[in-house]
Amino acid sequence: MRRLNLKAAALAALALGTVGACAPNPIVARDPVPAPGPQDAFVCDSRPLPLNAFDTACDPARRPPPETVLRSKG
Repeated sequence: MRRLNLKAAALAALALGTVGACAPNPIVARDPVPAPGPQDAFVCDSRPLPLNAFDTACDPARRPPPETVLRSKG
């Protein structure tokens, strides 16, 4: 009878351990560095290196201001 109780206790502990292992709220990872905005632009140049590697250099680029277009109904 004692062996049956030990097996039942071990099974109960295992079942409760798997249920208790889940977090109550989902964990959402956030990037500490925000993504660049639409006004940011970069010019990148890549060159291949041995063993499937690449060397990449990116420099900020200025975008021209948007053109203003005026239209009239007539």
